[in-house]
Amino acid sequence: MKTTSEIRQAFLEFFQSKGHTIVPSSSLVPENDPTLLFTNAGMNQFKDVFLGLDKRSYNRATSSQRCVRAGGKHNDLENVGYTARHHTFFEMLGNFSFGDYFKPDAIAFAWEFLTSPQWLALPKEKLWVTVYETDDEAYDIWNREIGVPAERIVRIGDNKGAPYASDNFWQMGDTGPCGPCTEIFYDHGDHIWGGPPGSVEEDGDRFIEVWNVVFMQFNRQADGTLKKLPKPSVDTGMGLERISAVLQHVNSNYEIDIFQALIKEIASLLNVTDLDNKSLRVIADHIRSCAYLIADGVMPSNEGRGYVLRRIIRRAVRHGNILGAKSAFFYQLVPTLAKAMGQAGEILTQKQAHIQKALKAEEDQFARTLERGLALLEDALAKVENKVLSGEVAFKLYDTYGFPLDLTADVCRERSITIDEAGFEREMQAQRARAQASSNFGTDYNNVIKVDGSTEFNGYEVTECEATVVALFSNGKAVEAIQSGENAVVVLDRTAFYGESGGQVGDSGVIASEICNFEVNDTQKYGQVFGHIGQLASGTLSVGDKVKAEVNTTRRHAITLNHSATHLLHSALRQVLGDHVAQKGSLVSENSLRFDFSQGEAISKADLEEIERIINTKIRENIVVTTEVMDLESAKQKGAMALFGEKYGDRVRVVDMTAAFSVELCGGTHVKQTGEIGLFKVVSEGAVAAGVRRIEAVTGENAIGLLHQQQQILNQSAELLKADTASLVEKIQQLQEKSKKVEKELQQLKDKLAAQAGGELAKQAQQINGVNVVVQRLENVDAKALRTMVDDLKNQLGSAVIVFATQTNEKVNLIVGVTKDLTDKVNAGELVGLMAQEVGGKGGGRADMAMAGGSQPENITQALNVATNWIQAKL
Repeated sequence: MKTTSEIRQAFLEFFQSKGHTIVPSSSLVPENDPTLLFTNAGMNQFKDVFLGLDKRSYNRATSSQRCVRAGGKHNDLENVGYTARHHTFFEMLGNFSFGDYFKPDAIAFAWEFLTSPQWLALPKEKLWVTVYETDDEAYDIWNREIGVPAERIVRIGDNKGAPYASDNFWQMGDTGPCGPCTEIFYDHGDHIWGGPPGSVEEDGDRFIEVWNVVFMQFNRQADGTLKKLPKPSVDTGMGLERISAVLQHVNSNYEIDIFQALIKEIASLLNVTDLDNKSLRVIADHIRSCAYLIADGVMPSNEGRGYVLRRIIRRAVRHGNILGAKSAFFYQLVPTLAKAMGQAGEILTQKQAHIQKALKAEEDQFARTLERGLALLEDALAKVENKVLSGEVAFKLYDTYGFPLDLTADVCRERSITIDEAGFEREMQAQRARAQASSNFGTDYNNVIKVDGSTEFNGYEVTECEATVVALFSNGKAVEAIQSGENAVVVLDRTAFYGESGGQVGDSGVIASEICNFEVNDTQKYGQVFGHIGQLASGTLSVGDKVKAEVNTTRRHAITLNHSATHLLHSALRQVLGDHVAQKGSLVSENSLRFDFSQGEAISKADLEEIERIINTKIRENIVVTTEVMDLESAKQKGAMALFGEKYGDRVRVVDMTAAFSVELCGGTHVKQTGEIGLFKVVSEGAVAAGVRRIEAVTGENAIGLLHQQQQILNQSAELLKADTASLVEKIQQLQEKSKKVEKELQQLKDKLAAQAGGELAKQAQQINGVNVVVQRLENVDAKALRTMVDDLKNQLGSAVIVFATQTNEKVNLIVGVTKDLTDKVNAGELVGLMAQEVGGKGGGRADMAMAGGSQPENITQALNVATNWIQAKL
């Protein structure tokens, strides 16, 4: 029996023998694709290749892609653990053709791998196939060439309510590449309920889809019509867990070797004997998605990807609680998972300490969150009417506090209270709708700037070059010429202008000829071409014109200093803070650099100073910076770090600032020696998201300018304090101590005056039905003094109601004090609320003491009259 790791390796080796390049799995965080929450299919990393926006050195590829489907339209979370095949994490085996082979080879490859004795050796009579209703070509290949009998080939039409809306017709979005697909199903046997695809019993577990082969042969237009693609492509996907279940002769994915290893480890940790318990399945699934998401840089948070990760962790921990877990356990599963995943688990082994730390921190935090959620639930239950807890409250507990509905139901049941589950479900459906709306592909791929060929970039060697205009775009449309004053995008056959990527902003400069002058404000990359964005300052510019493209070298140089400094910063961060630091984003401009990186807690002042010291030491060492183009595998062996969010071809550029310190994959522009940077100075450090910190810094002239500015401030401060800069800190400390002493003396004086005033006010108390009542407007009394006066008067008068109003600038302060014996008649909070309405404010407090503020001092007299009348009515 083949293990799951052996099946994965066999798949890759089979397609490698068929001329495919093995491409490593991409990150679960989609590269340069904001339309996706997580990588959820093998084709994601090749999307731009299918769209013609990217080219690779190969036209056949194969991969085992790690995928997550939880959140958005692929929200499998609630079913996970309760069905045989729902997962938050899975591996997708795939083979891809970019304009090379098509239907005959794609179908033949799939059949050979599944049925050949050399490979998986599945019985042919166990396999069924489906084709799109009108795809006669695929039907004939299966029937006549492969030999699948007609009774095991099912045509599937538009079964989703619209043209081309079918289980057997794939489309990337409302427009763009699409086409029919053929699916291969495995028949587990008549001892299991279910019917073949297309039948009324197709949802049973007997016939299981194992492979989907998509034929991208059309380009869907905005009006819904289909146009044939000049170079049809193939995209296939086979779930590794599903095919493993078939080969390991089990009907549930949770019975395959990987899951059984995890389930046994969980049962051992939690002393569970029933290995079929659904909670074990939930935890086993969730540790896979959580560990790999953290390995790929996602951290638990309250938004986006981090929010989904947090929900998955909490669901797993909750199921651990159901099984009796008394302390953090989830993080302890990472070593078992890494071992079970075989070669695909290497990334988990490399980042094991970081993954476990993040998981344990979230487990511990959830324990505290549960306590807060219980407090909120108790408060809500105290206000329940008709013995029904609203669905909105239950959903808030679930969504905000991670409070499972079943736990809410248990607490309610103890009080004979039911939950409005229909209301809860409405809130849940609304959330799903919002998530689905935000997960759709948003690009109309027919409107992407497309130009045949590519732009030759020579900007590493030169900053100006002769070129030919190959395309012009104005207002999003291709034009033959532009006139003076027009904004446009200019595409050249070659350029020295760097197109924005890797965090580095695009170059600016001038494109000129004898008859025109085009001012370039920005340069962007559109697939393989560079777009020079700007305005024609004079003359006319036409397609075919010969021009000279000149980069603004002053700006480029400043950008280059900052980009090289980010490499030094990245390495210094890892050296000081640890190898868990990974780049999460960057912005490299002419004025400054911004670097986002994975780090849970704030960086101490000492560590920040050490990071800055290391970088400036490397700058003074004047290290020679080398660049070299090599294959991706060689670069990895050299220890090169990859940039977050960037995608790489099979040939990459390596920037080396001595192998002992900084080696990164990078397409940006860099200094020749680190000494050119001159100086590095941190401007700020702070959090930008949960688990992500940001450092902003300056280099070169900008750093020197910052130091000059800081020195000026020091000199001016020293002059004002009549001290030299060396003793400035001591002088400020002396002033602070003196200020505290004066403030204390002032407060003592205020308290003394308030006490004296209180004595006078006590003499002015009115008698209303035997109760002492003081209602007064006071001048120049702060809030603290007001409270002191109220407390003193309550002590002096014994039984009393005290109301004060005071004005500070344009603000009103109100305070009401009531002795304990009168609070059943006069509620201070209620009275101060009525007064606040008169002065345009609000407030509240206890029954014996309440305060309010307002913004209408002209109405203070009216507020005091309201108080007097209300007190008389109550007494």
